[in-house]
Amino acid sequence: MNKLKKLYKENIYGVIGTLVFHILLLSSFLIAKIDMKGEVKEEPILIDFPIIEEEIEEPEDELTQEQPEDEIIPSNDNQSPNIDQGSNQAVNDASTDDSYFDEAYRQEIEAAQRLVSDVNTQLSREIKDIEEFRMPEETTEGMDPSEIENTIYSGESNIHYYLEDRYHLRLPVPVYLAQGGGVITIKIWVSRNGKVVKTEVEENNQIQDPMLPVYAEQAASRTVFNTDDTAPDPQQGTITYTFVPQ
Repeated sequence: MNKLKKLYKENIYGVIGTLVFHILLLSSFLIAKIDMKGEVKEEPILIDFPIIEEEIEEPEDELTQEQPEDEIIPSNDNQSPNIDQGSNQAVNDASTDDSYFDEAYRQEIEAAQRLVSDVNTQLSREIKDIEEFRMPEETTEGMDPSEIENTIYSGESNIHYYLEDRYHLRLPVPVYLAQGGGVITIKIWVSRNGKVVKTEVEENNQIQDPMLPVYAEQAASRTVFNTDDTAPDPQQGTITYTFVPQ
């Protein structure tokens, strides 16, 4: 450690002298760039702009611009311009699309009409089957007219009719045919000899089974009442059928 201290003391002046020399050398270089007034000398900056030569347009030859009269192509009146041809093409395409949709619409209408026809045919067959179907009947043969009631019970269902001063001789009972339930009232017109000549179903929006009115109207049309020569011809009344779901 003592040797290092001794070496440091012996060489410290030499190191300081070297540093001072370099500082003076650097300062001389800086002073060379600065004038005596302390202003930095600025070197001019030169910008070289290239010379743009204007292109002089030469006039086109008038002979090349104007077409000689003898070379003018005559227009064909029968030929439409290109824009008209495009328009005609667009119109033709639109017409083709319209014809396609018209054909599809026509086919849908025909399919719907066939469906309605099939449904009507099926319904007419069902009604015909009902007309041929034999219903059980309540008869009053051999009974005293004063003992005949206008309300007929069949299980939980019943039939009630109103025809002033008349009573039934045969009363078909359709109540057991129903799959659904509800009350159907049929207006009837009865001749003097007791036959039902006209029927009309009173509307009931609460009926879910569409066959209930058909059953009731068929039963009403088969009902037979007693003969009354003094009754109105025809005499109007009603028959009400209460259907219980089976």
